[in-house]
Amino acid sequence: MTPDLISKHVVVDRLDWISRMVEVIHALPLNDPEYFFADERNLMTAESGLRRALEALFDLGRHILAKGFGEGVSEYREIAVKLKEHKILTQKDAELLISLAGYRNRLVHFYHEVGAEELFDICSTGLVDLERIVQAYRLWLKANPERMDDGL
Repeated sequence: MTPDLISKHVVVDRLDWISRMVEVIHALPLNDPEYFFADERNLMTAESGLRRALEALFDLGRHILAKGFGEGVSEYREIAVKLKEHKILTQKDAELLISLAGYRNRLVHFYHEVGAEELFDICSTGLVDLERIVQAYRLWLKANPERMDDGL
């Protein structure tokens, strides 16, 4: 794979998608567990929003690697490792992204093992982890504007 410019359109689209999914989760009654669990649609919305936000987070990381560095990756954990190698993420952030990759895999492949309370806890307190990786991406992209195309 040959390095090229990172698509500003893809970056904006994925960051917007993550933001929308986080907003959907934040709109749930996360400050009242009893009210949250009273309607199973809240749990379904939380799971879908979290899974979709994680997918977009990894899609963006994969796009940065593919376009910006000519690196093709197939596994989510590998995205974190390669982002660290290229100094897009710190060691700590790469470890966090590896953890998020594991959780994404649980949501997709072992969804039946993810408990309602666990999902509630993550959505009410754990979204800061996702937002931390988004911020790391933003900082790197801002510091490396020459790697971005200008078109939307």
